[in-house]
Amino acid sequence: MNWDKEIEGFKEYLKLEKNLTSNSIHAYETDLKKLVSFLDEKGYVVGPEDIKLSHLKELMAWVTEKGISPRTQARIISGIKSFYKFLMIEEKVDRDPTALLSTPKIGRKLPQILSVEEIDAIINSIDTRKSEGQRNKAILETLYSCGLRVTELIDLKISNLFFENGNIRIIGKNNRERTVPISTKAIKEINLYLSEYRRTLKISKADEDVLFLNRRGKKLSRVMIFTIIKNITKRAGIHKSISPHTFRHSFATH
Repeated sequence: MNWDKEIEGFKEYLKLEKNLTSNSIHAYETDLKKLVSFLDEKGYVVGPEDIKLSHLKELMAWVTEKGISPRTQARIISGIKSFYKFLMIEEKVDRDPTALLSTPKIGRKLPQILSVEEIDAIINSIDTRKSEGQRNKAILETLYSCGLRVTELIDLKISNLFFENGNIRIIGKNNRERTVPISTKAIKEINLYLSEYRRTLKISKADEDVLFLNRRGKKLSRVMIFTIIKNITKRAGIHKSISPHTFRHSFATH
């Protein structure tokens, strides 16, 4: 068996059978490629069907030596276990070498959250006189008031805004739909963004229904959302490690 061929088959399985996102599939692929890199470095000429528990135990010692954290090690093991489960289902192997592979114990890391006062300080620090200011204010109010994941935010459609009912429709993980309430403050900031900034853009035909756009009239990327939040929180004088998910955790806590 060839590693590249079987990993590609596994990715198709994750996409079609498990309905995972491209980000999740990429994470699985990255973890499996660590196993392949380990085999190459050690000079082991073995295919997926030849892997033994001893190889996997040696792999975990190898990643430990490279300074990979127990949390990441646990994720690598989970990815390899899923890969061999797939091979068993496809009847490409008749044994699972991961069956007795133990996962390193990891402590539960509490998520970073912001206080209500810190969130207010961040949002109030946005200069709405600048071209993207009102958009950024609407983005943060929506993230916080709806508890959205960053991918849900950038995929949010105008046609899924039901402000008269006080809610929005979200397409979440595995294409699952859910309806979530939205605050009157977020509704106000979105309406200001729609009437002031968005209508001045030359919008890409493919993104006409996408709510939040960049200055070129195209859908915002995940990286851009991270950059926006990093710059705003720095300006607000908040010295915490903050990401879009911080607003989701804060929403859940509050």
